[in-house]
Amino acid sequence: MWRALVFIGLLCVAAFGAVWLADRPGTVLVTFGGYEMQTSVAVAAVALAGLGLGLALLWAAITTLLRLPSRLTFASRARRRARGYQAVSRGMVAVGAGDPIAARRYAGEAERLLGREPLTLLLKAQSAQVSGNRNAAEAAFTQMMEEDETRVLGLRGLFVEARRRGDIPAAHEYAAEAVRLAPAATWASDAILEARCAERNWRGALEAVERRASLGLVDKSTAKRHKAVLLTADALDRDEHDREGALRSAQDALKLAPTLIPAAVLAGRILSQRGDLRRAAKVVENAWRSQPHPDLAEVYLNLRPGDSALDRLKRAETLVKLSGGAPEGRLAVARAALEAREFDRARDVLEPLLADRPTMRVCLFMSDLEQAEHGSTGRGREWLARATRAPRDPAWIADGVVSDRWAPISPVTGRLDGFVWEAPPDVLVAPEIAMSDDVTADLDDTPKALPVREEEPVLPEASEDQSVTVSTGEPEPALPIPEPAHAETHSPKPEPVVFPATPPDVPRPAEEAPPARRSVFSIW
Repeated sequence: MWRALVFIGLLCVAAFGAVWLADRPGTVLVTFGGYEMQTSVAVAAVALAGLGLGLALLWAAITTLLRLPSRLTFASRARRRARGYQAVSRGMVAVGAGDPIAARRYAGEAERLLGREPLTLLLKAQSAQVSGNRNAAEAAFTQMMEEDETRVLGLRGLFVEARRRGDIPAAHEYAAEAVRLAPAATWASDAILEARCAERNWRGALEAVERRASLGLVDKSTAKRHKAVLLTADALDRDEHDREGALRSAQDALKLAPTLIPAAVLAGRILSQRGDLRRAAKVVENAWRSQPHPDLAEVYLNLRPGDSALDRLKRAETLVKLSGGAPEGRLAVARAALEAREFDRARDVLEPLLADRPTMRVCLFMSDLEQAEHGSTGRGREWLARATRAPRDPAWIADGVVSDRWAPISPVTGRLDGFVWEAPPDVLVAPEIAMSDDVTADLDDTPKALPVREEEPVLPEASEDQSVTVSTGEPEPALPIPEPAHAETHSPKPEPVVFPATPPDVPRPAEEAPPARRSVFSIW
């Protein structure tokens, strides 16, 4: 729109100039070399404009001829560069598709057309990695380190190759150099944190976490959680030789993450051993409200050494109230009631956990309860059998590894704060088999000798050339020992095979079993 308006404006100015010259006639006299030329002003103006246009065209033609070689060279380079980048693009696609032959071909073509461009070196290194040529890949990454713009990329490639060949110290050196050159490189900061955690350098790992948080690599909540985990790990390492330092680290961890179970357990145990029962109980109760845990119950029930079983039962009742009837609270009460010989109380508190499908811990506890109250009976063995098929209880799990104890890092990947408290999957648990009451009654009663009832003998089918004799309870006649084959020309006729009556200790067929004794544990 604006270009059209400008053109119209210039056209109006030219028309106004032409009209102005037409309204003012005059002559222009030019004398040169003995010649004299006279014309009107309008004609002289048009001739002057034409002369200027001709000179401009002549200059443009001359400059075009002078610049033609450089233009041809630039066009050739542009075509070569375009072909090179096209080879880089196709090579990257071949690397992604896992085609090592095409990747090497395009990498060589890109290097020939583009030279030592960053993308060319990257394609060369990745094609070598796809082909399995580690030496060529490391050589390409080493070449990248010679240029400032690709130095961090080369360090990352060398870091990956060092980890693949198991050279962990070299990998950590590459990561440290990358952090120095580019502090915001996430992979390098993660590697430094992982290395310090593997060395159990918890204070150095804390510095790494703080640096990551200041650079914005992790959010504030995650950084606080990681700091709490590292402080807990430091407290666990100090627990044996520096109890005061361990207590300070555990308390600092609880300030950052009040629900961190290992920190609460350690702080509660140290405070209770120091005699500060009120603070110890407060620490455990705060963590218990968020997540009931058996370790917390263990610390809470044994806050004061020497307490009676009834005192521990009262503390367990407090845990149940704080957790709102959670299963862990009920198990804590049941254990305390068992120690106090309050068997009815233990059964009452565990009754809601037996309604659906009790877990392994519940089944084992019921077995202990039956044995403590009634001795070794069938019901106790029944609960033991159910425990083998019961769902598993929650445990510390990190990357598929189930552990009874918490750890700050995963034993598989080295990831910080990898353990979570949850129930393992029931992929290997068989369906539970419900036991009937008559089975338990049979196991509870003392086995007695059962009278042998006279049954009709079961006669097997006899063949045409073999007779069957049924014994009446008398001793069987000994079978004759056959003579060697060469002793007689004709083998003697075999004696009849005697089948004795069914003895009392052999199970009878299912249709003859008494209906009142049908049980998997029936004894005959």
